[in-house]
Amino acid sequence: MDGIIIREIQANDDKAVAALIRQVLIEFDVPKVGSAYADPQLDCMTETYSAPKSAYFIAEINSEIVGCAGIALLENSTENICELQKMYFLERARGKGIGARMMQYCLEAAKAFGYEKCYLETMPNMSAAQKLYKKSGFENVCSPMGNTGHNACPVWMLKDLR
Repeated sequence: MDGIIIREIQANDDKAVAALIRQVLIEFDVPKVGSAYADPQLDCMTETYSAPKSAYFIAEINSEIVGCAGIALLENSTENICELQKMYFLERARGKGIGARMMQYCLEAAKAFGYEKCYLETMPNMSAAQKLYKKSGFENVCSPMGNTGHNACPVWMLKDLR
């Protein structure tokens, strides 16, 4: 699809990104507690992803933010693992290959930061997302890792980056 721009988040994107994430979470009936919906970082994403070994990207079509995703250290992990975080797309942006491109940006950033593995959590009803994750090399794991605060997300996946 032409006209897609993927770039790093900027401070003036924070409001639109928070609204997009909340809209998608509501669309998929994700609980507001125990999911990204309640994350305090949601309203200050630029600041959150200015931390070392972190990056957050947005996808735009005609200057409209239609998707987003980021990479950051998996909190409370004893290994060199990052987490694919807050990867969401508006319905009109799905099925157009934007998610695969965004995944590539995130995984390249993770490798550049020197992470050895990438972890993610998702919801069972987000089947298209899980299909993309599996196509990108993620495999299901039996229990949650680190401390994401997302106890409402019962699907856990991991990818070896080495």
